[in-house]
Amino acid sequence: MPSDHAFPESCWGPGLGKGARVGVIVGMTSEGALLPAGTHWAAAGGVTKRVSELAEKLLAEGAEGLLSFGIAGGLDPALKPGDVVVGSAVQWEGETYEADGVWKCRLLSGIAFSRSGIVAAVSRIAATPEAKRALYEGGASVVDMESGAMARVAARAGKPFAVLRAVADPADRGLPKSVFVGLAPDGSPRPWAVMGALLRRPWELPGLIRVGLDSRAALVALGDAVKVVGPSLGV
Repeated sequence: MPSDHAFPESCWGPGLGKGARVGVIVGMTSEGALLPAGTHWAAAGGVTKRVSELAEKLLAEGAEGLLSFGIAGGLDPALKPGDVVVGSAVQWEGETYEADGVWKCRLLSGIAFSRSGIVAAVSRIAATPEAKRALYEGGASVVDMESGAMARVAARAGKPFAVLRAVADPADRGLPKSVFVGLAPDGSPRPWAVMGALLRRPWELPGLIRVGLDSRAALVALGDAVKVVGPSLGV
């Protein structure tokens, strides 16, 4: 990440101090594994109640800010698998939560291949192009299942938050139903459940392979972003 003097003037202002402790919410353990050693993170498995509980726990344990980190669905047709988006705000249950301006600015400045966009948060997977289009028409660029509840916890606690996501499935691609059973509540994979679902719907195999390739591209991009920002996670 650039040294402090390299940040644009717009990246200066009140915010988390250097070395501040950041708590990170992910959906999957594979996302958490990309974070620098020593990072305080928790996997929520896309379960809204669990996101809230884990975010509150991270704050109670001393986190001074929260980061939503992981893959996302693309809503903007211009986004492709592996594109990195820094959230400018999060839309969740009729509310809009603004990300911390300084933190957002530093992530965008440090990660040259990232772009800014609004994040739509959902409690159920946006599995069809039609569902994604509706969210896009509401102004969002990407969608995930963790940022909303995390942003609400941060706002209620008066703590800053940021969102760093990489696109997996693009806007025009739907998700096979087999994907829905692939994640346990603790964020760990459930390969046997997916195989069972495929036995019932074998025609979904090509789509599932595509999901795997898209997710891999997103995880590689997230890993590259982490290498840039390092242990500070943009603070």
